Amino acid sequence: MSSSSTATEIAAHARDAAQLARTLQVDAARGLSADEAARRLRRDGPNALPQGPRRGWLSRLRDQLADFMIVVLLGAAALSALVGDALDALAIGAIVALNAAIGVVQEWRADRALRALRRFATLSASVLRDARAQRIDAHQLVVGDIVLLDAGDMVPADLRLLQVAQLAVDESALSGESVAVHKHTAPLPQATLALGDRANMAWRGTLVVAGRGRGIVVGTGARTELGRMAALVRRAPGYATPLQRRLGALGRRLSLLVLAICGALFVLGVARGEPWVPMALTAVSLAVAAIPEALPAVVSVVLALGARAMARHAALVRRLAAVEALGAVTVICSDKTGTLTVNRMRVEATRTWDALPDDALWQALVLCNDAVAGAQGGWIGDPMEVALLEAAARAGVDIAALRAARPRRVEFAFDAQRRRMTTVHPDGWRWQALTKGAPESVLPRCGVRRGLHGAHRFDVDAVQRAAHALAAQGMRVLAVAERHWDAPPPGDVAAVERDLCLLGLVALRDPPRPEARAAVAACHAAGIRAVMITGDHAATARAIAAELGFGLRGAAPVVLDGSELAALDDAALRAAVPRVQVFARMDPVQKIRIVDALQQRGDVVAMTGDGVNDAPALRRADVGVAMGRGGTDVAREAAGLILLDDHFATIVAAVREGRRIVDNLRKFLRYALAGNLGEIGAVALAPLCGMPLPLLPVQILWVNLVTDGLPGLAFGAEAAEPDVMRHGPRSPRHSLLAGATWQQVLGAGALIAALCLALQAWAVDVAHGRTMVFTTLTLSQLGHALAIRVEHAPWWRARPWRNPALLGAVALTAALQLLAVYLPALQRLLHTVALSPLELALCAGGTLLVAAAVEVDRALRRRARG
Repeated sequence: MSSSSTATEIAAHARDAAQLARTLQVDAARGLSADEAARRLRRDGPNALPQGPRRGWLSRLRDQLADFMIVVLLGAAALSALVGDALDALAIGAIVALNAAIGVVQEWRADRALRALRRFATLSASVLRDARAQRIDAHQLVVGDIVLLDAGDMVPADLRLLQVAQLAVDESALSGESVAVHKHTAPLPQATLALGDRANMAWRGTLVVAGRGRGIVVGTGARTELGRMAALVRRAPGYATPLQRRLGALGRRLSLLVLAICGALFVLGVARGEPWVPMALTAVSLAVAAIPEALPAVVSVVLALGARAMARHAALVRRLAAVEALGAVTVICSDKTGTLTVNRMRVEATRTWDALPDDALWQALVLCNDAVAGAQGGWIGDPMEVALLEAAARAGVDIAALRAARPRRVEFAFDAQRRRMTTVHPDGWRWQALTKGAPESVLPRCGVRRGLHGAHRFDVDAVQRAAHALAAQGMRVLAVAERHWDAPPPGDVAAVERDLCLLGLVALRDPPRPEARAAVAACHAAGIRAVMITGDHAATARAIAAELGFGLRGAAPVVLDGSELAALDDAALRAAVPRVQVFARMDPVQKIRIVDALQQRGDVVAMTGDGVNDAPALRRADVGVAMGRGGTDVAREAAGLILLDDHFATIVAAVREGRRIVDNLRKFLRYALAGNLGEIGAVALAPLCGMPLPLLPVQILWVNLVTDGLPGLAFGAEAAEPDVMRHGPRSPRHSLLAGATWQQVLGAGALIAALCLALQAWAVDVAHGRTMVFTTLTLSQLGHALAIRVEHAPWWRARPWRNPALLGAVALTAALQLLAVYLPALQRLLHTVALSPLELALCAGGTLLVAAAVEVDRALRRRARG
């Protein structure tokens, strides 16, 4: 077997350490020689995760131009240029360029900010080579190297442990468990153990929080568990977001419809004797008018504005599409550790008997504890032991003075088999042995418990039930005991850890974030299902989920663990996911299966998380939300949205912003399509009514630019509807014109077309008729924009001044239209004539009529809803 075999290939956790060293051709006492290490480095490559190529500007630009509607617009620009309409082609090209520039710049800025966040790199490692301990760049590690670990070290590669001394490793970034894992060196016979259960292994990217150890490198770079997960992230395909899918479908349908209508108009005009070149120009102009070419630019600008607003609330948008995707989210799959919880252990409860003060218990927890004071303040060590010291300090214990007065003389370190630790200290003229560990390990060794009036016999089963009750609440429970000796105790651990006197129980947990419960409740109120997916144990996950209100209608949350999920095929999993609120003990591949099952049921899935183990599912979800402060680079690279403050509640603000954006885009789409439909109706029906074409190509282009551009962009600044978070998300299966929207578009478009035809018929000549149609189209669309700012409330209750950008855009567009009618230079360019006051008043009256029709429709819908 090659010495470059990976941990997976040789099942390192199942092998005897000495045998494994022989297989990898290394002397564990001396390490590799410098020459052999160099040879292996040349053969296997550096201990670095593969980095994808940095995206260049051209690659970013290509992605922006790949949108279907952008392709249609580029085709329209090319056709306009071919038939000689350079102004039309330049205008469309400018809109496309604006859209692409916004998307490219936003992605570049987000990537630059992300690079500034990077801090998940191991810079150096302690290694034994040529029988000498030395510090080297971690990239130079090779399979077979002997690595030395100490508290505070980041594990630089996947290691099979050879020696441990109270070694504890925080694996939360990899497995999702918030409790540090105590390590041992014994082989584990099962070849398929979960990562969190391979206690004789140390994984790259995890943190040594206590003790020290020595291990042999069995995997480097891409061949580590961290590398395997990074590969899952790269392989996981990204989904188009709901708005991208709906805009693509709408664009395809509009294109086919417009081509048919414009083709028919061209044939009809030529058949009536119109010159074919002007008819071709009219058909092309009408095609451009019918497709809301400002929509991609409006989408990009609105999303960019939303990204800026979210940045002010500590959310960094990496991909603009993630903003709108949040507006359609139906399920939020949240990691537990560090996302819903603070990722910091804390003492929650203690238990003593007979009104015994806690003093003896706290003193025992301080002395029988390996955490030490940090150079910069605070404590360094196992998170659980740090939490015990913090609680003792809050209880008034002078930790430094107590440890100085009663130094540790003997210790029997914690190990995974005994599940307890014992230390021995002087206590006046006597000696005191202090033991702490799992209740099931400590209680059978206790003959009595301490009470207010001395030691008493006690019911072990009753105390065990009390411990189980605390554990059922998701807590880590420790039993603490003592034994006094008149002389120094023997060196035999079995003799010291017998006939103990129970001092009490202490319960710790990683508590929920203070804002998490309100955020979960807000999700439920908004019709969004909150689901917890974690690598932690089922009991812990269930307790946290119940406290945060994950259960439906106040019921206890339904839990599915990893072994149960593994027994389900894809169809059974799809049937199960709607009933489950907590998925516990999940590995990264199972997280992807859960996201897939939800998406296949039609859900829009947001996945929040901070660990390496979350990254593949973050990539697979419709929108991945990573943590910026406590998260890992792998997770941040996979996400579309990064919470810079790591607060779960920020996700609720993000959902609200996403819904506001989607609502505003729907308003713009309703506005633009109604106006374009009015243009098509007027131009297509006028010849059928025996009238000349009511608009010239340059006039069609003008109307399109001034009405779709500024007012359309101003819709992005519209505030959210008051009830935006009191109704369910819009179904991703529904069109952007679902519900009554398409009827409103047809109604408003038909009314605008009818007004235009009526005024053209009334006009005194062709020039005045075209100018009146030209002006009516512009002004009526502006009135329509003001009328549809709100969905339900009457217009006069909608505080028109709350969107000054729209008011300004409407005023500027109206002024430009008046200049087009009365300024001689623009009259020549646009083929207009000055209108009389009566003619202008009739055009303005049509605007008021359109706004009134929208208000009547809104009132009828309010009455229908009761």
